[in-house]
Amino acid sequence: MSTYRVVQVAAANGPFELTEGEVVQPGFGQVRIAVEACGVCHTDALFVSGAIPGISFPEVPGHEIAGHIEELGEGARDQGWQVGDRVAVGWFGGSCGHCRPCREGDFIVCRNLKVPGWAYDGGFGEKVIAPVDALARIPDALAAADAGPMACAGVTVFNALRRSAARPGDLVAVLGLGGLGHLGVQYATAMGYETVAIARGPEKAGFAKQLGAHHYIDSTSATPVAEALQSLGGARAVLATAGNSDAITATVNGLAPRGELVVIGADTTPLDINPNQLLTGLPVIRGHASGTAQDVQDTMAFSVLHNIRPMTETVPLDRAEEAYRKMLAGRARFRMVLTTG
Repeated sequence: MSTYRVVQVAAANGPFELTEGEVVQPGFGQVRIAVEACGVCHTDALFVSGAIPGISFPEVPGHEIAGHIEELGEGARDQGWQVGDRVAVGWFGGSCGHCRPCREGDFIVCRNLKVPGWAYDGGFGEKVIAPVDALARIPDALAAADAGPMACAGVTVFNALRRSAARPGDLVAVLGLGGLGHLGVQYATAMGYETVAIARGPEKAGFAKQLGAHHYIDSTSATPVAEALQSLGGARAVLATAGNSDAITATVNGLAPRGELVVIGADTTPLDINPNQLLTGLPVIRGHASGTAQDVQDTMAFSVLHNIRPMTETVPLDRAEEAYRKMLAGRARFRMVLTTG
């Protein structure tokens, strides 16, 4: 029996355990991936804690997977895949193909979405079996440790911006300069937006400019964020990457008429927005979630074209606990990535 190393949590909020799993053959429409790198996302905490319905233990988290195909299941070759192909799998780990959203082509809101670490074992291991519709091809110029975070953090930010109401030349603000925000500023600038970075403290201004921001707003200054945005003409779009409802709320009155607030930072606290704010200036407020495998592929291609990379800290698989705790504590700069080499 062949085995591989895998990190799991035996019970909700339990310690990470390095153990061995049995190598199995991929089924119809599946491939087995030799994992080279897997990012550690804050959403992994929902799986590790058992906070999402349907999580079973032992739990193997990880939905920012990068590696190469080492075994094809029946039918995979017919869909254009070969052993050795470099692939990434993100939050979108496959769709059912038969629910109404799928039949309408809106696969990311599939009612039976197959998220790695939820629907099947995630990438905190040396091998993963995934359905072929979850696979995104990794460009030759992109390292596995960079491709992994692109499959969740990268595509979420990239897709949110390209599907926003903003057009090149418009003023676009990115709230937060963390794991999502540092990518958001780079993408916004590359897409041709007049980019505003919003974060806490004057000391982050230099970093924002290094990422390409044209303006910086210190949210702790005496000038309210909305007023600062309006002094620049009002934002056509605000990309809220910070998971802080108060900080997100503070941007609403900084939108231009019919401007758009796109929320990708998670928080359970309600936004403090009243109907009058919606009737004055007619802003649009919406959420955005990740993207399909093709969206991930688009994200990686765009990143290579514009030399955009996530800022990562890599650690070996057997130090998964350390990487996870550092991420939870907010000390990652800016994406923790597990490697199997």
